[in-house]
Amino acid sequence: MVIPAEEPFYDSASDSRTDCASARILIVDDDAPLRRALPHLLARDGRSFDECANVAETIARLHDTQYDLILLDYRLPDGTGLAVLDWLASRRRSEAVIMISGEDAIDAAIGALRRGADDFVRKPYHVAQLQRAVQGALHKTALERANRAMSSRLHASERLHRYLVESSPDLIFTLDTAGRFSYLNPRVEDLLGFERDQLIGRPFLSLVMPEDAERIEHLLESEQTAAGAAFSVELRLRRPRQAGAGYVTVALQGTPMLAGIADRRTCGLYGVARDISERKRAEEIITFQAYHDQLTQLPNRVLFKDRLELAIVQAQRQRGTLAVMFIDVDRFKLVNDSYGHAEGDALLRGIADRLSAALRRGDTLARLGGDEFTVLLPDIGHARDAETTARKILEALDTPFTLGHGEFRATASVGVALYPRDGGTAEALTQHADIAMYQVKRSGKNGFRFFDPELNHHHHDRITLENDLRTAVDQSQLQLYFQPQVSLSQQRVVGTEALLRWNRPAHGFVAPDLFIPLAEELGLIGEISRWVLNAACGQLAQWRRAGFADLKMSLNLSTHDFEREDIVSAVIECLQRHDIPPNRLDLEITESMMMQDTTLVAHKVRQLRDAGLGIAIDDFGTGYSALAYLQKIPVSTLKIDRSFVRDLDGPVTNPIISAITGIARGFGLQLIAEGIERPAQAETLRALGCDVMQGFYYSRPTPPNETVAWMTRPPAGLLN
Repeated sequence: MVIPAEEPFYDSASDSRTDCASARILIVDDDAPLRRALPHLLARDGRSFDECANVAETIARLHDTQYDLILLDYRLPDGTGLAVLDWLASRRRSEAVIMISGEDAIDAAIGALRRGADDFVRKPYHVAQLQRAVQGALHKTALERANRAMSSRLHASERLHRYLVESSPDLIFTLDTAGRFSYLNPRVEDLLGFERDQLIGRPFLSLVMPEDAERIEHLLESEQTAAGAAFSVELRLRRPRQAGAGYVTVALQGTPMLAGIADRRTCGLYGVARDISERKRAEEIITFQAYHDQLTQLPNRVLFKDRLELAIVQAQRQRGTLAVMFIDVDRFKLVNDSYGHAEGDALLRGIADRLSAALRRGDTLARLGGDEFTVLLPDIGHARDAETTARKILEALDTPFTLGHGEFRATASVGVALYPRDGGTAEALTQHADIAMYQVKRSGKNGFRFFDPELNHHHHDRITLENDLRTAVDQSQLQLYFQPQVSLSQQRVVGTEALLRWNRPAHGFVAPDLFIPLAEELGLIGEISRWVLNAACGQLAQWRRAGFADLKMSLNLSTHDFEREDIVSAVIECLQRHDIPPNRLDLEITESMMMQDTTLVAHKVRQLRDAGLGIAIDDFGTGYSALAYLQKIPVSTLKIDRSFVRDLDGPVTNPIISAITGIARGFGLQLIAEGIERPAQAETLRALGCDVMQGFYYSRPTPPNETVAWMTRPPAGLLN
């Protein structure tokens, strides 16, 4: 309807802000840089900004100032943003509120929306997303402000009343005593897509979706409604097929209309329906995000556990069997490290698609995080059904994945646990499947294995071993033993190799080939290597002070040590601290380590050699034995591995040893033979040109207090 200009329907002086061009905005966040940045990101002509850092300061500011919009962080130093929403609600304040939060819990978002927040933005967010939310909230505030201004003057005239009702952003209607529409405002056309004339006289229930019809019918016919009691309910109203979406979700407030002041009989119903579709969609999105992985859209850990627990209950009732699989992608870290996380994410999505295609419709595939997936196979008849699925999963990965940098052939390690044989709870089944998967990893990867109780025993032993190893350094359980390196030509000890030992309480000595790989896997090798370096240099310094100034010390470094940026400076600093000349220390590295990253290793080896240290290649000949790296990397010593020495007997020559001695002569390198156990081996090696040797024939590794004995007199093998 048209309003004559000379008859204003409200006093503009009381509230003139009916658009979102000018607005006063309060930013509430404990992140000071963010508070300063948002005004620049949201700046528009006519907008002004204030800021607060906590709940108390915000409420104090709101006592004195009215705002159009509050950007409210959920987590604040002295409480949550919900306290501010409660304060606003208790005082019937009209500020629009956008809650901003990094909370993963679904309750945070739904709680904020139900307490009156106009929107909920999850961190991290795009600037455009926040700008749209602010613009929408201000626009909505402007409309609601105009609506409130109109409502406050409703009593002025029926003309104003008609305007307000027909201009309301909400659907306003009345029903007669038979539940048929007697009045509808124009909002019905935009909201539901019906012309008003189409609905007048039609039953209200004809617009209600079947799933909600019984509930609303009960409310309309209840004794409380008949007695004049108002009600509130959420329901879905139909839209005609040509109008687009099939229904609209509304919050309906119904108030029975009374025949008169004295006459308490109802003569119809007055209803206001507000469109809450966006809020419901937001709640659905938040709910989905709470129970699904954002990268692959698969169920997450929480939803998988819920489904597994339900499947266990059903299996108990039916005396059935189910299987749980734990899947870990092999070598996934290689993709992230080599090609970047974007390529890694693309690979995970591709793997998720292939795994899904290998499963039945009723199975559940979930991503726990990283490169770990779990599978629930309900209602299986036999263990071989799970085996069939495991083989399908491995076969699904046979075809290479095409990434931006080329093809990548992915494999997976799969562990399987069966209910009820391997556990009766979700936690037990998942844990046992994980243990079985880990055993596949240790056995070479790219396969599957069923859980065995014996694996659980080994797993518990390993956990105990890991825990004990973490405290080994702090509790002085690590020890260095020393084995002499003797020169046949000089008939004396010229060096010693420091060998790490772990004296585990209540268990005795643990073999290095057991705990060193474990330390590397746990990330403890750096701490252990620093201890070894310091202890070896400290012992060498003590022997030098005792008169053994020309003794050399050699010790092993892990591959992970060369990944440290400070390895060179750490070694040099340790030598300086113990006043040891650099040429008295040899560092032993493996062949395979040199082949992994020749450029990186060569640079650090060159720095160590320039500083005066010796570099020995341990177990030479057992790995790659590529001569090219001997030209690139300035090593000083080759050590012949004991596996070649073991087969020497008398004058018989091992052709590999002959080749190694020739390489050493050709490159001008010192040669040391390990594993000498018989005099014939020593004689053969002497004939081949090897002078320095070590092994049980001369001495077993001994603790420091026994080492002085063979340092002061030639070992027994030299006396023969």
